[in-house]
Amino acid sequence: MQVRWEWLWWSVLLVSSISAEIHDEEIQDADVEVEDFDKNSQEADLDKGSSSSEVVYKTPKPTGEVYFTETFDDGVLTGWMLSKTKKEDTDENIAKYDGRWEVEELKENMVPGDRGLVLKSIARHHAISAMLTKPFIFDTKPLIVQYEVNFQDGIDCGGAYVKLLSSTDGLDLEYFFDRTPYTIMFGPDKCGEDYKLHFIFRHKNPKTGDYEEKHAKRPDVDLKKFYSDKRTHLYTLVLKPDDTFEMLIDQSVVGKGNLLEDMVPPVNPPKEIEDPNDKKPDDWDERAKIPDPNAVKPDDWDEEEPSKIEDPDAVKPEGWLDDELEYIPDPNAEKPEDWDEEMDGEWEAPQIPNPKCETAPGCGEWVRPMMTNPNYKGKWKPPMIDNPNYQGIWSPQKIPNPDYFEDFHPFEMTAVSAVGLELWSMTPDIYFDNFIICSEKEVADRWAADGWGLKKLIASANEPGMFSQLVTAAEDRPWLWILYILTLALPVGLGVLFCWPTKKIEEDVDYKKTDISKPVTKGELEQAREAIDDETELEEEKENEDIAEAERRKIEEEKKKKGRKDSALEGEGEGEDKDDEEENEAAEGSQEEEGNKSNKSGSEDEMKEADESTGSGDGPMKSVRKRRVRKD
Repeated sequence: MQVRWEWLWWSVLLVSSISAEIHDEEIQDADVEVEDFDKNSQEADLDKGSSSSEVVYKTPKPTGEVYFTETFDDGVLTGWMLSKTKKEDTDENIAKYDGRWEVEELKENMVPGDRGLVLKSIARHHAISAMLTKPFIFDTKPLIVQYEVNFQDGIDCGGAYVKLLSSTDGLDLEYFFDRTPYTIMFGPDKCGEDYKLHFIFRHKNPKTGDYEEKHAKRPDVDLKKFYSDKRTHLYTLVLKPDDTFEMLIDQSVVGKGNLLEDMVPPVNPPKEIEDPNDKKPDDWDERAKIPDPNAVKPDDWDEEEPSKIEDPDAVKPEGWLDDELEYIPDPNAEKPEDWDEEMDGEWEAPQIPNPKCETAPGCGEWVRPMMTNPNYKGKWKPPMIDNPNYQGIWSPQKIPNPDYFEDFHPFEMTAVSAVGLELWSMTPDIYFDNFIICSEKEVADRWAADGWGLKKLIASANEPGMFSQLVTAAEDRPWLWILYILTLALPVGLGVLFCWPTKKIEEDVDYKKTDISKPVTKGELEQAREAIDDETELEEEKENEDIAEAERRKIEEEKKKKGRKDSALEGEGEGEDKDDEEENEAAEGSQEEEGNKSNKSGSEDEMKEADESTGSGDGPMKSVRKRRVRKD
């Protein structure tokens, strides 16, 4: 029973540890900081069991100050401008921004009345933009950029990022292209198996006035599922005046950091740089090891010995065909009819393996096989020793960086006045919806609850059964199959362990402890001898009485037989009876004497054996045997 409980305890511990590992991995993957928007989404009054056709959709309305919002629910691109320019440094055939955009509903998990902007063309450049309601100035308020993306057909190679265009005098949305100045670029991008979530901002060098792109470090989260599950995902960037930032997908933080510490390259250049004019001295020795100048080649070192020699012990296999060629001309080959010997030369039949060599060990001249030369040492080289003149790896000396500056607040970026999508894609039907740019997180959360939250609930209500979800999850995490097998096998194993009849291995048997030998003294030994003698005498007396009783019975029977004789002979018979009695008594006496002698001798033998087993009487007496002396 104890073994069964140990099995149960270990099984529960195993499942608990695996579940904890899964939970920890999910937390690590998502770096979860789930925002509390569920209380807002509850107002959508959506029954998960209802179909999408029963949902009453209302276009989201901003609840606070915003700089830009777009839902596309009116079905037209009001305020949006398609680019009419060309992409520079590109083939003329694909340089135009002629990719097609449409306003459509989702293909799957559609919400009636909800529409979005859809990229429709393949292998085309797309560019579309719109002005903000008012410019965003980076001063004391956070910047929040949020929108939805759905890769309805998956994604092979392409992006779905948004650009916040810088406020400049020459900004013209009709000529929006890849080199239009932007302040921030944020969103998903994928090509091949490289899954990215961009956050790039252009920082202005206060000394030179030049702009340089600063890239946030890549999130430590597996982003693959967001590109392949064909569901609508919410992308959010939160940029705060304290120079910190957060990137969220579906209200969960997947990346965060500081503009001064977590950007590549860093915002502030190094204080010192390597002197470009510094050169390594000619006598600088970077060799850590050098050949030993005092080493001498041994006299018996032969550099002329080859590495391979013929095996002197090799013997030509029996049946080797020395006179047969390994390849012979094909006897069935015929010269082509169009063969021109003047142009093509003399025709020769193609070579084929000699059929006689197929059953033989080999054909042609036999050559001894090669073996490694045991005397080969190769070219002698002196051993390496530490270089006494080693100076280390040379590097240029450091000098103050003439371009050094220190920007303590990189959050103070160039103001933003427009938003745009400038994309290339090899996959069509990329869906965009519900753009919002604001400064209050509560406003963005409410906006997400009225739009993306509704899509999420409908997708959950229409998602496949549990089995399909488990299979899908295992495709991303193959180790989940182990957990599934353990989960199914554990109840079966416990049922067999506890319910299967077991063989009775313990029987109700009273075991008697063996007599433990005790040390016996000389006095106790004498007492034991006397007790044995007494018992022997009693047994002998009882046996003698039994013998006498048998004799008496025999005599009485004989007397009865003799009583039938003549009365004349009665007196004579009595005399004979007396003589017989005397003879019986004499016989009994002799038998008693013989019994006493035998008993005495037997008693002496027993005491002798006891003395031999006990020695001097100090050792333990293991056993005292009793010998019965019986008369024949």
